[in-house]
Amino acid sequence: MIISQATRARNALWFTFLTMGIVSMAWVPRIPEIKEANGLTDTQFGLVLVASSVGAIFGAQLSGKAVHRFGSRTAMYFSAVFVPIGVIIMGLSKTPLVLVIGLFVMGFSYSTLDVGGNAQAVAIEKHLNKRYIASFHGMWSVGTLAVTIFGGAVAYVLTPSQNLLIVAAYGFVAFGLSAVRLLPPTLDGHQGEGEQKTGSSVPWFAVAVIPLWFAGIGSAASFIAEGSAADWGALLLRDFMDIDKGFNASAFATFALAMILSRFLGDRWLEKWGPYLVVRVLGVVGGVVWGASILVGVWLSDYSPLAALFVVNTGFFFAGIAIGPMFPAFILGAANLKGVAPSVGIARVGVISIAAYFVGPTFVGVLSDQVTLPWAMLYPAAALVLAGYLARTLRGLQLSE
Repeated sequence: MIISQATRARNALWFTFLTMGIVSMAWVPRIPEIKEANGLTDTQFGLVLVASSVGAIFGAQLSGKAVHRFGSRTAMYFSAVFVPIGVIIMGLSKTPLVLVIGLFVMGFSYSTLDVGGNAQAVAIEKHLNKRYIASFHGMWSVGTLAVTIFGGAVAYVLTPSQNLLIVAAYGFVAFGLSAVRLLPPTLDGHQGEGEQKTGSSVPWFAVAVIPLWFAGIGSAASFIAEGSAADWGALLLRDFMDIDKGFNASAFATFALAMILSRFLGDRWLEKWGPYLVVRVLGVVGGVVWGASILVGVWLSDYSPLAALFVVNTGFFFAGIAIGPMFPAFILGAANLKGVAPSVGIARVGVISIAAYFVGPTFVGVLSDQVTLPWAMLYPAAALVLAGYLARTLRGLQLSE
């Protein structure tokens, strides 16, 4: 009975992560138009993204305790309603204030949905005794690729607001269909009944939580790279390589495709070589190739635009391959830390790292107005290398078999 429920929940969670990718990334291919509609410079746009960071911090911090007390499915019911609402507000925005509100709502509710989804993933793996967490995030990447292609394809026939309204409507329906099939609180291993064995609240500064800080910082570095690829890839191709509307979404589409490949292969990689070696090698190689490809591609665009586009997209592909298994690896470490409830460990890493998904692109915007966007993109490339270096901290985290 439990196996069948866990199997049904696994299938539903694959669909949930697919929808999370579709809804949360729907605005990426329309970012240049939304930025212009709100009259924002690069620096202003980067600062506006802070709203998502603030929302993500509050959402991740509160969701850990909520999941531990009420169960992950209950928390996901709430957040699944507000993620599409945030996307609708973003699509309708014509002033920076409205865009800020939409980003805050989306960031807050998405981080809550993310913590609940990862809590479900950990419980499903334990019930079925098999690794699935990387594939769940792989479905997220499938969603981001699908919505990026969709956004680029309809760019000439739908306004950004029409585009995002369609995606949000899909989100309302899809989240509702999948949430009812997730594990109930009695089976997800995260309800408050387990407080005698694990803590529902952990201090921010103590020897016991140092592994959480290491996991959070490593994950944050990978999120800086991921968020920057999503938010600035299209602008890089449009403003510095003169790539037309629709095609300028190719960088993130390539990036998302690479993440799909690495995440569906990631469970096998993590089991065969271990999280330390996987994250270390991919982080260093991916970051170096990505940064070099941007500089070479932008320079080459004056002489051969097609070759330049190939070079830059190759770099985004390497970055996507590198980032794919990183967050799942750090989440596994946080969820298996002795004495800390899995949902609380996941949420703590979320507070540190999920916000970086939005903070990273903010700093890229500030840097771009000082040294141009191509040079500013070396910052997320360097962050990817840092994530690879911090993989060493996974040696001290006990991963369940």
